[in-house]
Amino acid sequence: MENRLVWLCAVAVLSGTRSPAAAAGRSCSDTRQVYSEKGYSTNSAPVTQISGEHLRLCPQDYTCCSSQMEETLSFQSEKDFLKAIEDNSQFLLTTFTQRHRKFDDFFRELIDLSEKSMNQMFTKTYGLLFTQNAHVFQELFVELRRYYSGGSVSLSEVLSDFWSRLVERVFSLVNPQYQFSEDYLECVSKHAEQLQPFGDVPRKLRVQVSRAFIAARALSQGLATGRDIVNKATKLTVDSECVRGLMRQWYCPLCRGLPSLRPCHSLCLNVMKACLANQADMDTEWNNFIDALYMVSEKLEGPFNFELAADSISVKVSEAIMHMQENSVSISSKVFQGCGNPRPAPARSKRSPKETGGNRRPFRTYSPEEKPTTAAGTNLDRLVTELKERLRPMRGFWVSLPHTICNDEKMAADVTNEDRCWNGQTRGRYLMSVTGDGLLSQINNPEVEVDVTRPDMRIRQLIMELRVVTNKLRHAYSGQDMDFMDSEEGSGSGGEDHGERYSDDWPGYGPYSPPYSKSPRNPVSSPAKPPRSRDRNGSKWNRNNGRVRSTASLHTLTLVPFAFLPFVITAAPMWR
Repeated sequence: MENRLVWLCAVAVLSGTRSPAAAAGRSCSDTRQVYSEKGYSTNSAPVTQISGEHLRLCPQDYTCCSSQMEETLSFQSEKDFLKAIEDNSQFLLTTFTQRHRKFDDFFRELIDLSEKSMNQMFTKTYGLLFTQNAHVFQELFVELRRYYSGGSVSLSEVLSDFWSRLVERVFSLVNPQYQFSEDYLECVSKHAEQLQPFGDVPRKLRVQVSRAFIAARALSQGLATGRDIVNKATKLTVDSECVRGLMRQWYCPLCRGLPSLRPCHSLCLNVMKACLANQADMDTEWNNFIDALYMVSEKLEGPFNFELAADSISVKVSEAIMHMQENSVSISSKVFQGCGNPRPAPARSKRSPKETGGNRRPFRTYSPEEKPTTAAGTNLDRLVTELKERLRPMRGFWVSLPHTICNDEKMAADVTNEDRCWNGQTRGRYLMSVTGDGLLSQINNPEVEVDVTRPDMRIRQLIMELRVVTNKLRHAYSGQDMDFMDSEEGSGSGGEDHGERYSDDWPGYGPYSPPYSKSPRNPVSSPAKPPRSRDRNGSKWNRNNGRVRSTASLHTLTLVPFAFLPFVITAAPMWR
């Protein structure tokens, strides 16, 4: 009889099971130590294994866990799961948060530098004449900042209003011998598009600035949205079925007296795919979002270069003023024919050279070595390169997250250790198949019961947010702002598909200009869009149908002495 008992014990050991007598007397010291290291009191922890009829989550075999321990460890498994999600998504959150801050600081600094450059240029050249009319230029940059910050601003309207105000001021400047009424100047500005007093510069500036600002705003908003979506998607509410699966794979081995035993890799995958099923359904829209961010960032360092667009504002405005000065005689003649002959200005004393700015030095642009460093402490090419490097590994993040977690040796056994891992019941091979990705694929998940008919509505909302921001980014890639597509559709807002493209978008264009990509996503050229026409009453202009004037009270240049005109014409070419 004694020999038979020895033989049964030997068979039990070889088969991986234990006899009740052996199990009941086995020490729980390893379990108690691990339990204590996690910060829990061992007062309720058995010293030796006890019968497991009281267990609700783990197999009801002999165990080292009391009911209180099992409940405590189930909460711990949930904490471990959420911590794993947080740790593995930290790369996303850090990237979106830091990149958004860097790009935002950089874009805002470039706008400030552009305004500062223009103020320096016009103050040195025109002096008091510019400072008296600086509101026109200040309002332009106020509106550009408001647009970039997300305000409901139409770039086409902003630039159109700027040129309308500017043509009134410059027209008065080049005709100081006349006095113009408000109605007369409205007539001039209303029909500036037909006159084209600034040549082709307004159209070129509109395209370059619109494309760059649309792309910059879309990228900044996209990075902020990515940050928010990651934050929301990782703040999970773990349901009871998921907790049961987590407990069974991670802490039931501990209750069994095998604290060093890790769950089998496939078992871990099934549990994780169930607990992260809704997040996996974000995969398609998430990848589309990452691709759209990547494409817009490429445009920003290429044909939609924000840095070059901001630098060009002051230069192009000065070119426009110079064009009107050089063609002032023919332009004035056409205006007089259309709007009527103005009244002569009353005789005035001649201004001193100091007042007109005659003794001021001509404007000199910064050399590359002297150019101020932005607050971001970097340049656009470097920012875009760093962003693209971080975007690449983000594709497929939500689908691969279960694999990422289960590949951690602390979370699951290595795939090469399939025979000596925890299979949910004991040490041994896990024989169940791994389920697919997403909610619907969990209908036959062997480890976690998932209600596939009840998707997480918060995740569905995030999927919709991804679609919206991706759509905005794709339109920005084509130079279009979704918020103003109706109002700007006819204005040639600078879209790649429907707008214009210019070789002189790049300062110093020619053999040294950055090459455009010839990939399908970056076509070299696209058909130009016809300019928007305005209604006119016959061949003569109707001065009573002028635009609504701004409430801002701006100085007029009607009192500028005619003697100042030669200086303006000679100084302007220095701005090029």
